[in-house]
This record gives sequence, structure tokens and C-alpha cells, in this order.
Amino acid sequence: MRTLAPEILKGIRRGIEKESLRVRPDGSLSVLPHPETLGAALTHPHITTDFSESQLELITGPHEGVDACLEELTEIHKVVYRAIGDELLWAASMPCGLPGDDAIPIGRYGSSNVGRAKTVYRQGLSHRYGRRMQTISGIHYNLSVPGTTSEQYFALIRNFRRRSWLLLYLFGASPSVCSSFVAGRRHELQELAPGTLYAPHGTSLRMGRLGYQSEAQASLKVSYNSLKSYTASLYDALTKPYGPYEKIGILKNGEYLQLNTTLLQIENEFYGTIRPKRRIRRGERPLHALRERGVEYVEVRLMDLDPFVAVGIGASTMRFLDVFLLHCLLDESPDDTPDEIAAVRRNQQAVALRGREPGLVLESSKDKTTLAAWGRQLLDACQPVARALDAVHGGSAYRDALMGAAGIVSNPNAAPSARVLHAMARNHADSYVRFVLAESLLHAGSLRGLALATGTQQRFGHLAAESLAEQGRIEAGDKVDFETFRQQYLSPDLLKV
Repeated sequence: MRTLAPEILKGIRRGIEKESLRVRPDGSLSVLPHPETLGAALTHPHITTDFSESQLELITGPHEGVDACLEELTEIHKVVYRAIGDELLWAASMPCGLPGDDAIPIGRYGSSNVGRAKTVYRQGLSHRYGRRMQTISGIHYNLSVPGTTSEQYFALIRNFRRRSWLLLYLFGASPSVCSSFVAGRRHELQELAPGTLYAPHGTSLRMGRLGYQSEAQASLKVSYNSLKSYTASLYDALTKPYGPYEKIGILKNGEYLQLNTTLLQIENEFYGTIRPKRRIRRGERPLHALRERGVEYVEVRLMDLDPFVAVGIGASTMRFLDVFLLHCLLDESPDDTPDEIAAVRRNQQAVALRGREPGLVLESSKDKTTLAAWGRQLLDACQPVARALDAVHGGSAYRDALMGAAGIVSNPNAAPSARVLHAMARNHADSYVRFVLAESLLHAGSLRGLALATGTQQRFGHLAAESLAEQGRIEAGDKVDFETFRQQYLSPDLLKV
């Protein structure tokens, strides 16, 4: 395994994007618009919305240290809580009690062409997958390593995909759901209590068949062996019509139903557990940016919100992710194959639904092995990375994070998914909604009770005002009608270098 010089380890940057539903004090979904005091969701650098108008997305900048990143995430939460009145941020990944699909409000971004396109894209998601699936929330963890090439980032991604089941086991915290989430759908869950369904050994239903999955996308054979093979496979999905989506159509009675009829409307629709990323310029397509300038960082997309932590993720989890991602970067990473890609998917679904099942067997590259044995092997292999990070940052926090993970591998009852079920049984009569509402109230109280750092309120007030002004400038600057804009933006030529 390769090693990284201390100056490179010091130069690593990490950032967080955290999604949360806004809910009313009784735990039902808020249908109020995005608060204007938080600025424009279209243009604010730190506070926006995801699929739903009720689904906040809070974004930190890139940070040299874990603690600084968490400090910024906490400050953003404190600002938000001062703007949403008596509403709460739902503390879990799987949603609260949901109304019918049509009553879940889709994100609105103003009257500009780019703002309308964001809303139409969400309309397309609702027609393709239903709105309930889109209300699932999570943590995205972004990591960049100085001097890392696109080829090396893709090696990291291949290893991550092979081993990412371990993260579902260690940090999955969605073993149960409100029954409103699966109303009218086939599922494999059992009733735990009236209104609550669960998988007895489940870890992350969010990442299983009921979660952020797409049978249509399962037909995509995306290769991560190179930037060229990855972008080529996405290019086809972004440019070739897909029969079932052609049946939906683009326009009906003057209303846009989706952006286009291809398998993916835009790049963001591809539901990967990890993505190669590159910052884009205004009007640029992400695929073009990747092709022209290469991979800049990776975005980990499979992390559940931790319902026991006020901001959804803790320092030890972040440090484990640093270690795990660096191990994936430094270890040998052979090319993937279609058979291996299929096995990766089967492992993910098995751990999501049955991860704490005694003796669960997974498919490794050479053979079949138990989750526990493979987990111990991976954690042992991560030790040199943890030691190197501790040597750079001082103390033993990275090794402690590994030790905590080892405890969960040896004791499934210590996993967050098990702790969720224990807390539901102990204090909430096995009710999922009652449990998450209680945690959400607890976190709201603690965050509302924390003072803002000097200058934070003024700075975020300025950011909100500037974001609203910027949205106005974008709206005033449109030179073509929306249909012309749509056709130009979706042109295959914009995806090429």
C-alpha cells in the first residue's frame, strides 16, 4: 500500500452537505415555503433546498480539520433555527409522517430560466420515482486530497464501492420507517407497532430497495475504471431517449412534466454511493467540467443522518470516513468488472436490509466471507492510515475512531441501527415517528440554546440579502424564453469537451 507525505495529509480538505426535512411541532411535514429570511435557495452558498421546498440542505465550505467543519455546520444550524419559528429539523434520514404525494411541495427557485429548470427537474423526479422517495435525507461527505489525479480518484472510488457496505453497517441508522412512506408499495418489512415498519436486522433502509434506488438506473452499466469510461457511460444515459420516460412526455397542457425523456435528465439524477466531482462554472454541465478539468474531489453519498447527534454527524464518524477513504485511495485497486459491479450491489442490499443478521455472508473479490471477518480485515488494514493522521494532527482521535468501529463489528447491538430500535422500544412504544420527533425536539432545544459566534448573524443576514439580490439579477438577465434555454442547456454538445 502507498503512503502519503505529512504535508499532503495536512492538506486534505473535507466538507459536508446535510439534508433535513422541516417539520411542524407535531412531526408532520411542513408545507410552508422556504423562509425568506434564509435568503434565496437558488443562490445562497450555505443554505438551500434539495428536492422539496420543505427539505433544507446545509452546506459547509472545505475545511482543514474535522472540528472546524463541524463548527461551521453547527453555526449554520443555529442560524436556521432562528429563522424557522417553531418548526423542527427532522433528525432521521427516513421521513416523517407524509401526506399524499401531491401534497409534498417541490422546491421553487424563482422565475429565471435556471430557477425554473431546477423546479422542472424535480417535477421529473416526482413523475419518475414519486415524491416520497425524494424526501429521504442524508449526509454527503466531500473529500479532496492534494496532488491526487483523476486516475487515482477513480481507484479510490472502485475500492470504496467494493467496501462501502462496511459504512452501512457501522453508521446506518434507518432500520425502521413510518408506514406512510411505503403506503401502496410492495416491501419486505415487518410491522413493529401500528404506523411503524422495520427490518429486524436492518441497518440502512435508505440505501436498500425501498430507499434511493432506481430500477431504471439498474440497467446502467457504469464503469469506474477511468474518467473516460465513466463519462462515456453517463453521456449515453443523458442523451438517449428512454421508453418509459418518453411515455411521460415533456409538456402537458402547457406545464412541463420533466426536462427531457432520457434515462437521466441531468447528471445529478444518477444515484451513486460516491461521485467524482469538479466545481462547475456558471452554465457549465458537470460532465463537461469533469471531462475538461478532471476530478477535484469525491462526494460520499450513502451516510444516514445520525438521529442521536444534533447536526446529523459526529467527529468520530468524520474521522473514520477520512481513514476509510484514504485507505481506499492508497490500496491496490484492480479494474471493476460487470460481475463485480453486480456483487457490489447485492452486498449493499444485503447489508442495508440484514446487516446485523448473525453470520451474514457477503461476496468478496475472491470468495464468500462473513461480514464480521471481512470487517475486521478492513479495519486492520486501515490502522497505518489512522496512525499517520494522528501523527500529523496530534493525539489519538483517528485511532480511537477505528477502535470504536471495531467495537461495532464485534457487537452488532452497538451499531446505530440497533440503538435506534432499542430507543424506540425503551421509550417510545416502538413508534418510529415518536422516537424521531423526541430526538428532533431535543436537538432543537440544544441548538436554540447555543449562542451565535460574534458576527455570525450579521454575516448570514448579508448572505441572505445578497442571495436574494443575485436571484433578482439572474431573473432580470434572461435573454431567451424557457423552452429555448431548456433545449440549449440539454444540448449534447455541452457535454463534450
